[in-house]
Amino acid sequence: MADHDHDHHDDHGSELSETQLRVRALETILTEKGYVDPAALDAIVETYETKIGPRNGAVVVAKAWTDPVFRQALLSDASKAVAALGHVSKVGDHLVAVENTPERHNMIVCTLCSCYPWEVLGLPPVWYKSAPYRSRAVKDPRGVLADFGVALPKETEVRVWDSTAETRFIVLPMRPAGTEGWSEERLADLVTRDSMIGTGLARKPGELAQ
Repeated sequence: MADHDHDHHDDHGSELSETQLRVRALETILTEKGYVDPAALDAIVETYETKIGPRNGAVVVAKAWTDPVFRQALLSDASKAVAALGHVSKVGDHLVAVENTPERHNMIVCTLCSCYPWEVLGLPPVWYKSAPYRSRAVKDPRGVLADFGVALPKETEVRVWDSTAETRFIVLPMRPAGTEGWSEERLADLVTRDSMIGTGLARKPGELAQ
């Protein structure tokens, strides 16, 4: 378990800014009055949650898989490396990349609320903010991984990183075998949001939609 000072600011009870809170309130009013279809809103949110947002992180991971210099830069100072690709975090947020290897599997949690690297992963999934995940990820990480369908060898260490208001994490998953010579764009298609949280693995080449 990473030893981080989990000193959340008073205004950090929600990840939403004042503007975002106003937008949320407006959406509620418009939905109640029948102007907005909540199903359509859900579809938009899902797109940002699972496709557009995580694509930023997938591009970062794919570049790290193919460019040893960038990989080292990412592991040394993820905030700086990611900013070089045009993804800038909020002032005060420090992004840390942790690399999965056959010997160690990393998983991310925020035990007190829902700190999350929005700039590279988009919107946090609902389960990431849930109390069961936040508590069990620390107490029984292998059990949580099993719930997500991830079975690791017994000799693989599982390390859980606790995000804070100041420090966020992104997992650099292992590159799947059989992808030698692939372009960064094609490799990015193998990177899932869950693989960058650590509750999943990168897709295998055969798992890509034809």
